[in-house]
Amino acid sequence: MYETVRDELLKRVRNGIYASDMPIPSTAMLSKEFNVSVITVKRALRDLQAAGVLVTIRGKGAYVKKQQRILRQLDMRMSSLHGADISLISVTREKIGDPSMATLAAPDHTMLCVRKVISSDGSPLLYDASYLSANVEDEIIDEFGSSFIVDALKRRDIRLVKTQIVVEAFPASDRAAEIFGVPNGYPMLRRIYKMITTDANLTIYGVVQAPFDRLACSIDFPSHDMEI
Repeated sequence: MYETVRDELLKRVRNGIYASDMPIPSTAMLSKEFNVSVITVKRALRDLQAAGVLVTIRGKGAYVKKQQRILRQLDMRMSSLHGADISLISVTREKIGDPSMATLAAPDHTMLCVRKVISSDGSPLLYDASYLSANVEDEIIDEFGSSFIVDALKRRDIRLVKTQIVVEAFPASDRAAEIFGVPNGYPMLRRIYKMITTDANLTIYGVVQAPFDRLACSIDFPSHDMEI
């Protein structure tokens, strides 16, 4: 019985009857419509969540997940996201508290943290927290909050010397869950980065994250560097 309910709900999603980012009928309503138990409906919904078709938000119900995924190169050239909107969340003074940052030998003193969200068509794609030296100019902070890192550096004639990146899976924090509209603990893909620039006073650390089904990473290796 649950497979019948599941297949019909999937059909409705694919046909646009249940639109992206919109709630589907409640479990009780679906139980009544299909004349099955609530347990049967919940089992069908669990299958659809596992398949990435639906997402459940506590207190709001099940939603059709927007099927949008971006592929990012591991060079941090985020300016390739044409037409993306950047929204500044906050600028704070704090220490880097993420234990994973130790992999990149992040400093333990207070830094400036610029948090922003990159969105497309009104849907958040990336959540970025960048850490810079606390003594950088205010103009740089303003540019980091309103544009991609690479673009902000180019405008100041600052080039990247080296970029280090660590990619890992991580459960969504409260802030990330709120931004992306996913449950707490939802699997996220995180890219922890360190960017060394031609300015000796400007080394950038940060974390870019997105739900695992919205972000994928790729890397290209020159053939002459490969040993088979």
